[in-house]
Amino acid sequence: MNERKASPMEKLATFIVDKRNLFFLLYIFAIVFCFFSTGWVNVENDITTYLPEETETRQGLSIMNEEFVTYGSARVMVSNITYETALKIQEDLEAVEGITSAEFDNTSEHYQNASALYNVTFDGTSTDQVSIDAIHQLEELLSDYDTYIDTEVGVDSAADLQQEMQVIVLIAAIIIVVVLTLTSRSYAEIPVLIATFGVAAILNMGTNYLCGTISFISNSVTVVLQLALAIDYAIILCHRFSDEHETLPAREACIAALSKAIPEISSSSLTTISGLAALAFMHFRIGMDLATVLIKAIMLSLLSVFTLMPGLLMLFSNLIDKTKHRKILPEITLIGKFDVMTRFIIPPVFIAIVVFACIWANKCPYCYSFTDLTTTKQSESQIAYQKIKKNFGTSNMVAVIIPSGDYHSEASLLRDLESYPEVKSAMGLANIEAMDGYTLTTALNPREFSELAGVEYELANLLYSAYAVNDDQYGQILSGMDGYQVPLFDMFMFLKDQMEKGNITLEGEIQDDLDEMFDQLEKARLQLKAEDYSRLVVYLNLPEESQETFDFLKVIHREAEKYYDAGKVYVVGNSTSDYDLSSSFVQDNLLISILSALFVIVILLFTFKSAGLPVLLIVVIQGSIWVNFSFPYLMDEPLYFLSYLIVNAIQMGANIDYAIVISSHYKDLKQEMHPKHAIIEALNEAFPTIFTSGTILAVAGALIGQMTTNPIISAIGICLSRGTIISIILVLAVLPQILVLGDNIIEHTSFELNRINLSARSYSGTIRVNGHLRGHVNGTMEGTFYGVIRGDMDAMITSGKAVPIEEADSIKEGSDINE
Repeated sequence: MNERKASPMEKLATFIVDKRNLFFLLYIFAIVFCFFSTGWVNVENDITTYLPEETETRQGLSIMNEEFVTYGSARVMVSNITYETALKIQEDLEAVEGITSAEFDNTSEHYQNASALYNVTFDGTSTDQVSIDAIHQLEELLSDYDTYIDTEVGVDSAADLQQEMQVIVLIAAIIIVVVLTLTSRSYAEIPVLIATFGVAAILNMGTNYLCGTISFISNSVTVVLQLALAIDYAIILCHRFSDEHETLPAREACIAALSKAIPEISSSSLTTISGLAALAFMHFRIGMDLATVLIKAIMLSLLSVFTLMPGLLMLFSNLIDKTKHRKILPEITLIGKFDVMTRFIIPPVFIAIVVFACIWANKCPYCYSFTDLTTTKQSESQIAYQKIKKNFGTSNMVAVIIPSGDYHSEASLLRDLESYPEVKSAMGLANIEAMDGYTLTTALNPREFSELAGVEYELANLLYSAYAVNDDQYGQILSGMDGYQVPLFDMFMFLKDQMEKGNITLEGEIQDDLDEMFDQLEKARLQLKAEDYSRLVVYLNLPEESQETFDFLKVIHREAEKYYDAGKVYVVGNSTSDYDLSSSFVQDNLLISILSALFVIVILLFTFKSAGLPVLLIVVIQGSIWVNFSFPYLMDEPLYFLSYLIVNAIQMGANIDYAIVISSHYKDLKQEMHPKHAIIEALNEAFPTIFTSGTILAVAGALIGQMTTNPIISAIGICLSRGTIISIILVLAVLPQILVLGDNIIEHTSFELNRINLSARSYSGTIRVNGHLRGHVNGTMEGTFYGVIRGDMDAMITSGKAVPIEEADSIKEGSDINE
């Protein structure tokens, strides 16, 4: 007798199982490599880096980073002190090496409620060692006072976030073990599952360097989300192995399980991958970053399940047999019966809730700045910011980048801006006072300069002549220097350059005064004037994020464009960043919502071969998304926009799996039993999978939301946890009713080509008929029939089915049909 020829999938499974030691060796090499390569990953902590290149914020920041130096600063509040003590502290602060100034006065902006606020400026940028050393000295100096420090100097938010995520991963791992214990069939399955995904997580972290630079969001949440999103794949293979091992030896069982699980798991992963893939189409390029890292994580999880886990199952097979335990997770038959009883009540209620949820979700108070967002767990800097904000408010600063060289236009623009009540102050070279009422950009002739600088007229005249020669203005020398005017700043910088070259030498007190002034001018130049651009610093009397603020940004542009080409004017700051993010969000929100749903629908069409069923499933999951994002509106709490985009994609791509599991079981079971019985049994069979995946994802999100101080990561975690819980509730308490009521829709929209058996079949006894039949039933019948026949039937069924049932059940089923 010829043996059945192995399928390609069985051949692949046989190779993987038989070569398991080779795969073990390869994975050992990969893990060792990843331990080193993890340190090669570059992490980007500035979210504005991912703005599209054409946005004003991205272009302006590029110019600022290339052309200007931004010195580190800090807002330092010392509470419960007198004004005299505050003045003494100011002197002490300015004496600290590395601190340029500590601005303080007797106005309400700096002293009120027995609290003093110092605006401290450092000699270096926020990452320079001189600034970091200075902030440590400042902290030590004020250690005996009630002090709050709001600064980016010496703050490593990436390292802090990494430490928080390590704790979260540890706690999540413990919870995962507990959940797997409840849903496993053998205690020895748990180390197999943990090892499989531990390796997958290490591989993903170790290959992130291939992406170049990844965002701090991807770097922090991927490990937890990878475990939560992909744990189902290992459970499916593990349960397949247990089923096959009941009748087959370990090797044959593993081959059979793997050959069946590969297509099943691959199709299951497609919905998750498609939901994440929608993120890649965002204009805000952080979507591409998240999609790349998370999809890579899913793919590596699949690779680990398909190539590592079979070997582990073989390795632990004897232990798995010895540690089998009874079913711990209870069945949910009561929920199933409740769903059947309420099938005419729940769907209308659900539709009403979804309508309201859609309206409320569209009114969600999105925010584009995380500065004012509060988290459950707060860092010292966040506490300091809130304390200072409560006592002295906040400052909203924007930088205006304009072409350099035209001091007159710069001065006019500064005057125009300061005339608006929305502007608290505006500063640039053109309005910084040098001395005796002159600004740094005031143009002086040689005599005026000699009087101001305290140098001899002849020396000043000689200096002006040298400047004219250096500037190729020879005609000015011939016509006389008395009327030749040069901006004060340019002349001082030229004098500094000549003194450094040794062409001019001064001695005594004047040299010391000039050296001190040159240091201040150099800092002003680095901050405010570059070769091609000048920078104006404008403080607004407006909140960082509001429509009024966004409108006034346009006013700033309009005023600047009176003097400069519109294409060379940039307004940069948190407010402009928020404006650009809000502009891209409108497009990205619509794009992700449509693409994630579209991708999932296409996959479901091919999975279920029905046009109606995917729509029903999408309605339930989209409803859960709307309900999820109704909460911020109802609670009047701002929601960071990126949280919505990410969680929207994950909910649609991952939570849809819960609905798919129930629908798949229901579709199979209703071939053998009445739809109402089928849905109850489908819930019992699907519940362990939903409980495992849903609990892990919900708990992981909750841990992230409650245990991290980063507002963006925290918001993602809270929304993800809440959304997963809502999805679980809806697929268990709403979807079953919809499936039962929509059974006719599902059947009539099915395009699955079933093989039709046109031969007549004989039945005797009590027969349930559901479909079109033609034949003899104590007479001749032809047409669509749905009901129970008592007697003998000899007919040709052209669609649907006929199933013999017990007499006892026929009475009950008949009454069910009449309901």
